[in-house]
Amino acid sequence: MEAEIEKRSQELLDELEVVLGVCLVLTFGCAGLTVFSTRRAFRRLEWQAEELDRVSWQMLQDQEVVARRFSHEMHDELGQSLTGLKSMLKRMDGPGFVENRVECVEILDGVLANVRELSQLLRPVILDDFGLDAGLRWLTERFSERTQISADYTSQSPKRLADDQETQLFRIAQEALTNIARHSGATEAKVRLDTSGDRVLLRIEDNGRGMPAEVQTNPSLGMVGMRARARHVGGIFEMKNQKTGGLCLEVQAPARYPSPDDSGGDAE
Repeated sequence: MEAEIEKRSQELLDELEVVLGVCLVLTFGCAGLTVFSTRRAFRRLEWQAEELDRVSWQMLQDQEVVARRFSHEMHDELGQSLTGLKSMLKRMDGPGFVENRVECVEILDGVLANVRELSQLLRPVILDDFGLDAGLRWLTERFSERTQISADYTSQSPKRLADDQETQLFRIAQEALTNIARHSGATEAKVRLDTSGDRVLLRIEDNGRGMPAEVQTNPSLGMVGMRARARHVGGIFEMKNQKTGGLCLEVQAPARYPSPDDSGGDAE
């Protein structure tokens, strides 16, 4: 009897080992399949994110190329043509024209001013000629004149950055100031640039209403564009409400300087 019980117990143990072995194999198989599927899904999401990132970046780059070309063409071609026409009108004389000459010159003065303004809005020539520091100073002064919002610009920028980095940081500041004028209700704004070390810091602050919660969870296209620009210069983009009120936008990135053989721009 004892031998029979021992035999049956051993058979049960053997069957149990088989069952446990099968369960273990199935467990590892399911776990492996789950890990494989998860990693595959994450790789696909990463690929899609990279594709979307490349598309958005290409759109930003194309926009920048068009803006730069349009700006320089307007500044160099249309501006010179209108200046020549103004000079010709001043020299012309004849019956009935003298009375209208002053008015014609005034109209052309207005056209020239509009052309220069549009050219600067598309892409300030000062950004290509003198760099980000001068461009941000000009942008801040124009912002204050246009909106009557007091704007203060401080800088610690001993030398120029690489052209594409200057461009993206300038556009971030431009978008941030536009948002301040449109949505913040602020009376003061501050822009700070620091390129004194191996990193570049751009900070824009205001004393307005700050960023609503719904905007934080559902960012606008402008915010998405600023974040994309910061990311593509290797930077970190942060935007938060200040304890004292208002919004603080900050971009930190590794400073990149022009190479010795850099032409300094791609203007045509």
